[in-house]
Amino acid sequence: MAQQQIEHQYMGFWMRVLASILDNIWLGVIIAIVMLVLTMVFPMDSESTEYFLTGGSVNVLLPLVLVIALWIRYASTPGKMAFKAKIVDADTFEPVSNGRLILRYFGYFVSILPLFLGFLWICWDERKQGFHDKIAGTVVVIEK
Repeated sequence: MAQQQIEHQYMGFWMRVLASILDNIWLGVIIAIVMLVLTMVFPMDSESTEYFLTGGSVNVLLPLVLVIALWIRYASTPGKMAFKAKIVDADTFEPVSNGRLILRYFGYFVSILPLFLGFLWICWDERKQGFHDKIAGTVVVIEK
């Protein structure tokens, strides 16, 4: 009996760039709405330290929570969903543990540090992995 081989199509650099742009648009809208509501409920001078701390916290924590929650629930974000792509284990192509998804998110900072080389690496890598994917043992595949 021949074993059926399943092929996986990895999501390439430019598709991931477009997915990232889509994700940044919806995240930007949500952040703007949250900041608008916060400044209406808690009036702040736009030049105050309190305003910058609040804005900074919202800009850091909201994407972290939303993106990780989407990864845990759907193994994807709206940008990746637009391309029918999801994050899976690099070896088994099975769902990834929550801990590794959180590690992947913080791996973005490693990808950013050397002049975004960790993201550009996707262009040259055989499995289209960025540094954050390699750190977490993940790949992004397009569902067939």
